[in-house]
Amino acid sequence: MKKRILLIYPPSPVLNREDRCQQPTKELIVIPPLPPTDLMYLAAIAEEAGFEAMIRDYSLGGDLEKDLLDFKPDYLLANVATPTFKSDMSAINKVKDRLPSCRTIVKGAPFLTYNTNVIYENPFVDYVIIGEPELTLKEILEGVPDNEILGICYKENFQGVKNELRPYNENLDDLPFPARHLIDNAIYKRPDNGEIQAVIKVSRGCPFHCFFCLASPVSGMKVRKRSAENIIAEIKECVEKYHINNFLFWSDIFNIDRDWTLNLCRKIIESGLRITWSANTRADTMDDEMAALMYKSGCRLVSIGVESGSQEILNHIGKKITLNDIRNTVKILKKNKIKIYNYFVLGLPWETEKTAEETIRFAIELDSNFVSFYTASPLPGTKFFAYALVNKLVCVTGLNFDGAYYSPIVRSHELSKERIMELHKSAVKRFYLRPGFILKTVLSLRSLTEFKNYFRAGLSLLRKS
Repeated sequence: MKKRILLIYPPSPVLNREDRCQQPTKELIVIPPLPPTDLMYLAAIAEEAGFEAMIRDYSLGGDLEKDLLDFKPDYLLANVATPTFKSDMSAINKVKDRLPSCRTIVKGAPFLTYNTNVIYENPFVDYVIIGEPELTLKEILEGVPDNEILGICYKENFQGVKNELRPYNENLDDLPFPARHLIDNAIYKRPDNGEIQAVIKVSRGCPFHCFFCLASPVSGMKVRKRSAENIIAEIKECVEKYHINNFLFWSDIFNIDRDWTLNLCRKIIESGLRITWSANTRADTMDDEMAALMYKSGCRLVSIGVESGSQEILNHIGKKITLNDIRNTVKILKKNKIKIYNYFVLGLPWETEKTAEETIRFAIELDSNFVSFYTASPLPGTKFFAYALVNKLVCVTGLNFDGAYYSPIVRSHELSKERIMELHKSAVKRFYLRPGFILKTVLSLRSLTEFKNYFRAGLSLLRKS
């Protein structure tokens, strides 16, 4: 009989649980829940190792206790996020209570900094995976001796042991495609047209170690890219097997390698695939030829981490872009009919009334199709986390990540958390409730489904204002 592994997002508030991007979906209006692609990769690894795998995203529903009784897993792997850490760990404790023989494995961004202590403080945890989990899980399931597995913490003689870290996987093409047959793909839809959307992870790593970002700590500073052929093979599987034609190309930085980006777009065009896709970009890596080819291959939306409308703050956080870089990229994307989703962060340590106003006005000037205004969240593992503690922007006992990105966690040098929240709400209203923006958005709608989805988003916006 095959051994079994249950891979879960615990029954906590809905988050996008990609380690660098632990975003709540309820409070941020236009952020949809994303499929558990990390768990699907790990389930595919488990199936290759001869295991029967089950995936459950309990944040969207389901009965953990029933699944434990029915499935009786030999292993449980849980994605644990910083904003939901306590409730996530509580769920794992319950698993151990119900099935004492089940080996429990945790992974996630919190364990970049909080790892050996987890073993001491949470006796219901058997393994902590630190770093990229796929090859580490493979060795755990294959029964490699614990002291030989890189990238884990485990118990030995009632003590926590931390092994050497595992090097990053240099050949992402070697990974199996995510086990999409183990989830209900129809749950995960685009927020505009309501069509099913899959996540294709095209690369990992980012060379820009920005002040507030977990991308480099999680995935390293070297950009490791999948081949165009490997990506297109996964897209074809999604189209032909799962009837999915909408994709989010997930990466820490999509188009930093111009030749790779152009080649991928050309290969998609040559394949004859009729798909739509979105991706992220830096504001200094876009040009007209690239944007035109991206659109021709199906790109319809690009997200940009603008962060601030204050050049002073951009310099402080190591963004290495200028406001004019951002203006130029937005102009290029608009010219090529690609929608734009800009991200901003309010409440970084150097935020003042003046810089916050500059950010709000800059967002309105850029006039993108969508924006998210986040409040600054110093997640452990970032430079921001250490800075906030050293500069006493928050005390350790006052750290509460439950409302990360929405409710302010720290103050700035000049602004209180309460004032940052007021500015956050004001920014959302001033951007989205402009009559000209509302009219432009309504005129751009192409279906009743889009109208309904935008209408619901608008009501949600008004309730939060």
